[in-house]
Amino acid sequence: MRVLVTGHLGYVGPIVLRQLKEAGHWVAGLDCGYFRDCTDAHAALTRPDREWIADIRDMGAEVVRGMDAVIHLAGLSNDPMGQLDPGLTAAINHRATIRLARMAQDEGVGRFIFASSCSLYGASGDAARPLDEDAPLAPVSAYARSKADCETDLAALATGGFAPFSLRFATAYGLSPRMRLDLVLNNLTSWARATGVVRVMSDGTPWRPLVHIEDMAQAMLCALTAPVGERRAFNVGRDDDNLRVAEIADIVSRQIPGSRVEITGDAGGDPRSYRVDFSRVSQGLPGFAPRWSVTAGCEQIDRWLCDRKLSTAHIQSRHFVRLGQLQHLRKGGVIDDGLRLMDVLAC
Repeated sequence: MRVLVTGHLGYVGPIVLRQLKEAGHWVAGLDCGYFRDCTDAHAALTRPDREWIADIRDMGAEVVRGMDAVIHLAGLSNDPMGQLDPGLTAAINHRATIRLARMAQDEGVGRFIFASSCSLYGASGDAARPLDEDAPLAPVSAYARSKADCETDLAALATGGFAPFSLRFATAYGLSPRMRLDLVLNNLTSWARATGVVRVMSDGTPWRPLVHIEDMAQAMLCALTAPVGERRAFNVGRDDDNLRVAEIADIVSRQIPGSRVEITGDAGGDPRSYRVDFSRVSQGLPGFAPRWSVTAGCEQIDRWLCDRKLSTAHIQSRHFVRLGQLQHLRKGGVIDDGLRLMDVLAC
């Protein structure tokens, strides 16, 4: 198949590119390049067959022309980035997504695979049972609201010739050539290795389902050939990796001997907490079978940290914290206040 991957220069994108190429697909990449220089010098990168450096708000239909499918990863990628300006989150994550989907539909693209998020379940807390795809949505951030709005509008575009899939991913973790240390497992492991303390900013009780980025990429590949039925939204993760934040911290402390867990409660105002039912995805996406556990992922991340010997300054740097990189680009005049590139070549 001919597949366009948006956001291919981010955290998950390099893994998706590699798996697509290994499966024999022709792959194009579209990215504005915010994080292109946040690359691990020692990591192997898979190159797309064609690449566009462009903002998804501005590109034309040529990027989707001739494609069989679009895998849409691009967007402001977490709640702190979304809070930079909720209006920008709506413009980039929601309106630009639907604009892209309509162009894809008009150009005869058959599938549109949207990277949604379990965060749209919001403050569900200790529900009587894990939430399946029919549970009410309760987004509590601009980021989560943008995902919910996209799902609604994508579903309205579905026709016999255009099949949108919304993959509601659990919180990502794992190793990437463009590593992030601002995600819960990656963050706790990096701080524990650098300082000996597994520092939990909440009271430890919120639920966070987790999924490895290799398993995320596998789900997207399966969606390329999955049967098109009535159900096109799927929670993506593992049932046994629904964990409270304190349980994630305990896994990290067991991985790093001598480290200790410290529950600070400093971020007590964050209401997000959700347990998720992942039983539907294995039926809806034949061939999908998550391979990674949180314990194995923590070990993988820790090995990488040991090899890199990162200090506390390194793990807080813009190379690993997405909000910090955007602030750096703004300060340097590479992007304007609307997060548009001032000069494509500068990125």
